[in-house]
Parts: sequence; C-alpha cells; structure tokens
Amino acid sequence: MRDIAVFSGTAHPELAAEICAHLGVPLHPVQVSRFANDCLEVQLQANCRERDVFLIQPLVPPVQEHLVELLLMIDAARGASAGRITVVLPHYAYARSDKKDAPRISIGGRLVADLLTSAGADRVLAMTLHSPQVHGFFSVPVDHLHALRELAEHFSRYDLGNTVVVSPDLGNAKEAAAFARRLGTPVAAGAKQRFSDDRVKISAVIGDVADRDVIVLDDEIAKGSTVIELMEHLRELKVRSIRLACTHGLFSSGALDRLSEQEGVLEIVCTNTVPIPVDKRVPKLKVLSVAPALAEAMRRIHNGESVSALFA
Repeated sequence: MRDIAVFSGTAHPELAAEICAHLGVPLHPVQVSRFANDCLEVQLQANCRERDVFLIQPLVPPVQEHLVELLLMIDAARGASAGRITVVLPHYAYARSDKKDAPRISIGGRLVADLLTSAGADRVLAMTLHSPQVHGFFSVPVDHLHALRELAEHFSRYDLGNTVVVSPDLGNAKEAAAFARRLGTPVAAGAKQRFSDDRVKISAVIGDVADRDVIVLDDEIAKGSTVIELMEHLRELKVRSIRLACTHGLFSSGALDRLSEQEGVLEIVCTNTVPIPVDKRVPKLKVLSVAPALAEAMRRIHNGESVSALFA
C-alpha cells in the first residue's frame, strides 16, 4: 500500500505490529521522551507530509499517560503536514463516562472526544464503544467496529443446542441479542443496579436459563464484580455451565484469578484490544485477535471503501 504511514504509541505495540503485518506495511517508530519536569515529548520518526496517517493507541492503564501520548502524536502528525490523521482506538476507556447520572460530575467521554478532535484527528476508528451515544460525542467521522464475528466464530465450534446468551444488564441486551442471532441461540439479561464502580446488584435474570449452558457476553470486564454477581444468580437458577465473553479484557485487581475460580466457569474469552501480560493469564483464558478486522477497516478507509460493508 502506498502513501500510508502507521504509528503506534506505547500502549499496545504488539497489536499495532500485527495490524501492520496484515496490511503489509511497516510500523514506523515513535520516540517518546520525558523532560525533567515530567512532561512528555513525542517525535514521529517517519515522513508524514501529505500521507494517510494512522495512529494506533488503546486507552489502557495508565490511561492518562497514554491519552496525553496520543494527543501529542496527533499534534506531531498535524505539524508534519499529514494529509489525513485517523486515530485507531481499539479501546476507548472514557466511553464509560457517557452521561450525567449524579450532580456536578464530568462527562469524560465527550471531553476526551473533543480533545482528540482539537488536537487534529480527522477520523476515528473504534472497537466496541461502551454505549451507542458515545459515537455522537465525536465531531469527526467515526467507524465503529465490533468483535461479535470473532467471538461467534470461536463459540460456534461448540454444541449450542442447549445454550443461551446472557447479558449482565439491559444496557448491553441489544448487543447480546445480535450475538445470539449469530449463534442461533435464545437470549436473556440481568436486571442490574449499580451503586459504585465495584458494587452492583442484580435483582433478577430475565429469560429462561435453567438447565442450560450459558455464554455471558459483556463489552468489557474490569474488576468482574458485575459478572460475579450475575453468576451467583445463574447458579441459583441451576445452569449447567458458564462461559464468559467480552471484547475488552481489562481484568484489573486480580479479576482473572477470581473469575477462573468461580464454580461452573469453563472458559473466559476476550480479544486483544488491550494487552494482557503473559504472567497474568490463566489456563481458562482464550484471547482472540481483532488485528485482521482493524487492518481491513484501515485498508478500506485508506482506499475510500465502505467500512460498514464488513458487517453486512
């Protein structure tokens, strides 16, 4: 491919390298340095002038460091006269801050979208945003991908004759229903109320799950408190087995160990939108790659082709 330049921040260089391997283009180096006063400086070490520049950086811990690094990458590309700057956000952490559900709180999802645009981003390529309204926070075009195809291909290897897909809450029920249609299974959902970041209450499970194999689908799993609360209800309803699936496997605060030790859990499946260190992985974990999907979307953006046709 000509006239394309791909750069990666420090958040997930392995994913960026895999994307470039699928595209057949080099991953250009980025120099990130820190001044004595703790400020960051970024230098893109390849020509950007009039080129189609893609900057790959998921917002993963430390989120603020990686966000500022991304903003500086965008600014550097703009200052280098890039023809177009596309931000590739495999994980947009601030998407969870999408509404004002308490007095005097910030809406980080909208603010960070404004920051990316102000820095000079012309386009955004994202994967599984936390909620549909986040798409509207951006004032530049957004191509919104999902990982349902990759997850469905994995689970379709099993006998799904007695399986039901379960969403942990009603907010994710539409996504779970689309996933269930791909698998040809029924769908159920938990009735959830959140009290704090790590304290939730699920009062009921809507749908028939008794004596069935269950696939719990969520967009991301961080501490795992919601999924653990849901599994307690599922065990009370006498499900046969539980498999967990999500796009973004953040697995903070020892969540992987806690989830894998839960009774009835056969498998934990996520994608590589965020890096999961090898020493933190457990035998029940399966990581699927979304690099081919991101690479194909980037190719289509570069060539002016339809990205939505990927999901037709």
